[in-house]
Parts: sequence; C-alpha cells; structure tokens
Amino acid sequence: MLTIRTASGSADSVRYRLDFAELAGSELRQAADGWHAIVSIGGAKHRLWLSELSPGRPPIAIDLPLDRNFDVRLRAAHRFWLALEQRRVGRPPLAQSGDTRDRHILGLRAVDGWLEGNSYRMVAEGLFGKSRMPDRGWKTHDLRSRTIRLVQMGLRLIRGGYRDLLRQKGKGSDDTS
Repeated sequence: MLTIRTASGSADSVRYRLDFAELAGSELRQAADGWHAIVSIGGAKHRLWLSELSPGRPPIAIDLPLDRNFDVRLRAAHRFWLALEQRRVGRPPLAQSGDTRDRHILGLRAVDGWLEGNSYRMVAEGLFGKSRMPDRGWKTHDLRSRTIRLVQMGLRLIRGGYRDLLRQKGKGSDDTS
C-alpha cells in the first residue's frame, strides 16, 4: 500500500494529479485512519492510503518510509508512476511464480489433512491420488518424503511464515533471516 499526499512546491508534480471520483473501476472508502483507495490505472490495481482527501485534482506525492518494507514499496511506487506515465507496469512487486503458488497451496492442503488426524499416506493419497501410491515400500517412496516436507512447510506458514510471502527474498535481498 502506498501512502499518497498532496504535493507541495514542485512544478513537476503538477503533472501528476488524481481525481478519485473520476477514475473508472476504482474504489474509495473512508476509515478511521484516513482514506483507502484501490485505483485501476495502466491495467493494474494500485492500493493507496491518504490521510485526507483533497477536493479537485491536487498534485500528488508518494511517501516512502525507510523501513523493512522499503524495497517493496519502492517497486510499487515505481509501478504506480509507470501507470501514470501510461507505460507498461510489469509484474506486481510480490508476484509469485505459478510453481511457488502451487507449492504453497499444496503445503496448506497437506497440513489441513494432517491436522485433521490423517496419516502422511492418507494425506498423500488426497494430494496426489490413490493411483500414484505404491502397494509396498511406502516408507522409502519419494511421495512420502514430499508429503512430510509439504506438511512441515504448511506448519511454518500457519505459525507465522505466511508473513514472509509479503516480503520478497532471493536475488539482491539482504534479508538472511
């Protein structure tokens, strides 16, 4: 979510103005902490927060606090600017690959089955189908190991690891935790 405010003093900022009432496909609502907007620009949805809503089309600025989510906010701000410039916005800052998303889904399904009291074998049957299950040799089968790993990942997610999905790790990341 980007924090938007009325810009002051910059001649360049006059170029960037938003009238939330005129934006098609956008949502704006007032809450106790200010205004929340979901704005559709450039084929993407941008989530914005404003402490106050100025009438008309005032020039806008984006606040980027220097905190642990600065890199994500910076990418989101760049994407928003690209949309305002009517340029291609690219992928969302926290987009996951299809494989990663599917692995998270399987992990949560696996842990749900396991927490309901099902054995790893029963969980594996539910995830991968009974036809892929061996008649013998379950203890050494690769689906057993995979199911155990999926349950462990699901447990990490429900114990708070889901928050890591909001912070990207990987190439160029200094976060080693």
